[in-house]
Amino acid sequence: MAASRRRRRGVTTIAAAVAAAALTAGLTTGCDAVNKALDCVQTADSIADSVTDLQQAVENASDDPGQLDASLAAIDKNLDKIGDKTDNADVNKAVDDLNKAVANVRTSIRNGDDTPDVSPVTDAAGELTKVCTS
Repeated sequence: MAASRRRRRGVTTIAAAVAAAALTAGLTTGCDAVNKALDCVQTADSIADSVTDLQQAVENASDDPGQLDASLAAIDKNLDKIGDKTDNADVNKAVDDLNKAVANVRTSIRNGDDTPDVSPVTDAAGELTKVCTS
């Protein structure tokens, strides 16, 4: 009977150790996912601020043409950050769409448009925020 108790205690100890290891791995993975989601939301928030700056830069283009480029550069920088931190297909698609919208605004500016349409940038930034928070 003593051997049976020892065996049961050993099995219980092993089961507890396996459960603890699984829980730790799950928490680490869970925390990693939460951290990625927070990074996504924070970066999307920064991008939203940059889009607001871009809209203001378009409105004030005649006063400060360099502000347009600075706003676009800020969006690019944040897109690089978010793209490096996620493997989520929806986030990556939203980042790609926003990159294309920013490239289109840059092309419009190069072609002489002092007040380019930034609504595609705004729409794409909204989509990025949506996928980061869902």
